[in-house]
Amino acid sequence: MAVAQASLGRRIASFVILFALYQSAEGVGGLLLHNGAAQAVLMILALLVGWPVGRWLLGYRGYDAYALDLKPGWPRLVASGLLLAALARLATIFWGLANGTFVLGAPPASHTPIFGIGFILGAALSTLVPSVAEDILTRGFWLKAAGLAWTGPAFILATSAIYVLNHVFRLGEGPVEWIRLFCFGLAYACAAWRWKSLWAAVGLHWGWNLTNAVLDGFVTIDAAHPAGSPWLSAGAHLVMAALVLLWPKRELA
Repeated sequence: MAVAQASLGRRIASFVILFALYQSAEGVGGLLLHNGAAQAVLMILALLVGWPVGRWLLGYRGYDAYALDLKPGWPRLVASGLLLAALARLATIFWGLANGTFVLGAPPASHTPIFGIGFILGAALSTLVPSVAEDILTRGFWLKAAGLAWTGPAFILATSAIYVLNHVFRLGEGPVEWIRLFCFGLAYACAAWRWKSLWAAVGLHWGWNLTNAVLDGFVTIDAAHPAGSPWLSAGAHLVMAALVLLWPKRELA
């Protein structure tokens, strides 16, 4: 059954299920139960449920309902996104250190090589799952499963707004946080639309989150001027969005 045959009711039900499960990780596991393990289980469930929803409600083979098809070139999309996002995050750190937004704190306890490798692998998994789950909900569903006739600008702007609204527990932080999240959404949406593949967005999103997690384990970076930090991150994502749009498509497709 193609997406055009999936009824509006099935598409709405699919989104509601995906949204409810994703939000339950933080809302129930984090804020209600204050239990990291419960939060992790609910987030994994939010990702895993995407497959039966895509197959039985939307009529695809599974995750390809969200443009996660394993077509030739998808590993290059992920790897390129990881590299670009890691470089962008490191650039914001160095820029912030240079202009005084950030300062280096006392280094964390030293790690053995085996512990360090284990930490990086754990960080990779713990950042991959929520990144993909959120990308499915805020971009992949709308790119393919929703069955809407988007133009590029409409998709990018709409899904960037959806990405902001999906952070329901952070909306109370105010307009600066909304702008920051919107800029994040622009970069990831540009990548998804550019290659019509959610893997391109996953690479950027996961790369940013993974770099943050790895840095937290090996260096201590404090915000000397917290007000400037969101703007550095927003600017980095606007640069990534521009690079994605200028990147020759043939090199990754």
